[in-house]
Amino acid sequence: MLQENPNLAVQPDFTLQEHQLARQQLVDGGFMDDQAARSLAVLWTLANNADKERWNLRQERLQEAREREEEEEEQRQQLRREEAEAARLEDRKKNKNKYAPLLKAGDYCEFHYFTNKGLEDAQLATLVAEPDAMVMLPSSEGIHSWIPAAAVKDPKATPVIKDKHLSWEEFNEAAPRMVTSMRQYDWPEERVEMHIQFWYALQAHRWRHSPDLLKQRALLLYQSQQRRRWHQSIGTAKSWSLEELNNDLIVEAREELFNEKCERETKIAIHVSFEAPYE
Repeated sequence: MLQENPNLAVQPDFTLQEHQLARQQLVDGGFMDDQAARSLAVLWTLANNADKERWNLRQERLQEAREREEEEEEQRQQLRREEAEAARLEDRKKNKNKYAPLLKAGDYCEFHYFTNKGLEDAQLATLVAEPDAMVMLPSSEGIHSWIPAAAVKDPKATPVIKDKHLSWEEFNEAAPRMVTSMRQYDWPEERVEMHIQFWYALQAHRWRHSPDLLKQRALLLYQSQQRRRWHQSIGTAKSWSLEELNNDLIVEAREELFNEKCERETKIAIHVSFEAPYE
């Protein structure tokens, strides 16, 4: 079997001294020395051409074998993708049938349940027969919120962090997951896109990276307030789009946080003054 590509072979110079013995065999048969060199060159060419044909045929067969193997592997990969997609659709169908009355478009849900911490709490809950079940709880504002049943049944469950108290890191964890869930449970695409644009605008706001932490937190407070109000307005004449930010309300959110900060500091100062010993 050929180990080297004969297409790359270079014809030897049979007139050289190193080929004297080969030429001599032909000279002994009646050839002149130059005729013997030319004959050796012709014989080498014939043999090289035959080697090229065998080599090329072998390469074609190897290429065909590789292509068949790649095609078979692609078919196996496609089959696995189809099986995975079928399983995903079946699982989605089961969940959709199971939670269709619960996860209808427009229902409010805290960001907390989509953060790393919220997901971890749900996984660690042990008092629920179906860990992925969700239940609806009415709030004092009249909004029905969907939360993991584990958080309701487990008395030791970690308290829910309100949207306005989330960090930006937690916000960035939760937002993409909430978008995925919206689409999974068939929210109207225009509402999904509205939320995407809303959250993108908050990220792009000039206060997002302000050295004033109250300004950064004001954007999260504004997000919490407006998203709740938007849910409350669904189906009413007062419904509006979240996409365009209201900077006046963002400033008001910052003032609200500033007032809360001043109130806390005042209470601390009063407490310290009462605790201080009289001189």
